[in-house]
Amino acid sequence: MFDLLISGAGLIASPLVIILVALGCTGGLLVGALPGLGPLMGIILLLPAAFYLPPVAGMGMLIAIYVGGSCGGAISAILLRIPGTPLAAATLLDGYPMAKAGRAGDAIGVAIAASAIGGMFGGIILILFAPVLAQVAVNFGPPEYFALAVTGLMSIAVVSSESTVKGLMTGCLGILIAAVGTDSMSNAMRFTFDNHNLFGGIHIVAVVVGLFALSEAAFQIEEGKLDARPDVLNVKVSFRSLFLTLRHRWNLLRSSTIGTFFGALPGASGIIASFTAYAIAKAQARPEENYGKGAVGGVVATESANNACCGGALIPTLALAIPGDAACAVLMGALLLLGLQPGPQLFTFSGDIVGGVFLAYLLANVFLFVLGILLTPVFVSVLKLRKQYLVPSVLLLSMIGVYAIQSSVYDLWFAFIFGIVGYVLRKFDYPLSPIVIGIILGPIAEGNLRRSLLLSQDGLSIFAERPIALTILAIDLLVILWVLLPRRVKGRLVPSRAG
Repeated sequence: MFDLLISGAGLIASPLVIILVALGCTGGLLVGALPGLGPLMGIILLLPAAFYLPPVAGMGMLIAIYVGGSCGGAISAILLRIPGTPLAAATLLDGYPMAKAGRAGDAIGVAIAASAIGGMFGGIILILFAPVLAQVAVNFGPPEYFALAVTGLMSIAVVSSESTVKGLMTGCLGILIAAVGTDSMSNAMRFTFDNHNLFGGIHIVAVVVGLFALSEAAFQIEEGKLDARPDVLNVKVSFRSLFLTLRHRWNLLRSSTIGTFFGALPGASGIIASFTAYAIAKAQARPEENYGKGAVGGVVATESANNACCGGALIPTLALAIPGDAACAVLMGALLLLGLQPGPQLFTFSGDIVGGVFLAYLLANVFLFVLGILLTPVFVSVLKLRKQYLVPSVLLLSMIGVYAIQSSVYDLWFAFIFGIVGYVLRKFDYPLSPIVIGIILGPIAEGNLRRSLLLSQDGLSIFAERPIALTILAIDLLVILWVLLPRRVKGRLVPSRAG
């Protein structure tokens, strides 16, 4: 663990890395504060830029966007009662009443301080446990990697908040998209239709920009009110918010632990973590604290939990190549673009880069607090932007980013096509995140399945001969069977509290 940090210190101690982490954190706060964007959108928009940067600089910038964006949504939740991101939905329960009572500056300051502390807590757990988990998995062979890839594919789709079946369907769509192009093991052409532009497959940047950025722009245009200007008060935030936050140190520690735990569960989200932390904090609070009416402890609980989720989600992402959430799936895509393979091999062959990424994550949380306090007036003023300026800017940045990767007009067409696909899927409440997971983990699952069969002398028996792979696949099978069970059967097996 310490060897990783020492080897990464030389990479992080670069003016370029420090500047990019600071800019990434600022940009993350900005996209988080603007309703409808969020950290995932920020990562997607700057993903092409990371392609041209050194690995630690590129990943540091994207992770800083992830950190800043997870906190930025609290600003609009507190001031407008509109969460900038779903992560901030629980924050408005006490944040907005604080603003109505004339304490908007305290509410935003506490949200930023609690997010930074929760993020640091999640980062420490990341540094402690990710290398250990990777060390356990470093001796895995193709059967174990196949089993893990199946777990990642299934877990993200199964816990889709919209619908399990719809999540599985879009996950399969992602696997199908990943199959387009030249087969890496046999050099056969798959689904290319003799079009040389498809020989290299469909670039992941074009897919994610189309699915998320273009479809979101279409929804914003369809919603209308592009010239509406939000009425936002000017607020001042001071560093004394840190001391106000630290008065709730046990709440802070408990909520950060909850956030890290839920973050480390693939498919669980900061939304679940923040509401769980809030419910427990409210249950433990004294009646005079008035939770739901402007309690500082409520803001502390929700914001520390959802930012601690970031560190927790990176644990399976880096150590096992199982993304903790949709943003981590795109971060995995960034690693692949930079020529790095997420998983145990990343720790074995690129330990200095892993150490640099760990330190960049911690640095991002330091910048989150300092820049969040200093630049809050700027973020508040940005909330006054009309959509008629914001939407075209997002579209322009998206198209420039897609084209810059390969200087390919076909990538722009693919982005446009997947923008339509994303719009239609969202119209019918199909989740988009499993598509990204399928694109990334599909080839890993396929490649390791084929390697396993080549190693085996007796077909699928190799999975029965490998205890770890067999255990993981057995758990996957049980989860699938559980999902397929009718609700009435589940009700008998797990009686409700009311019963």
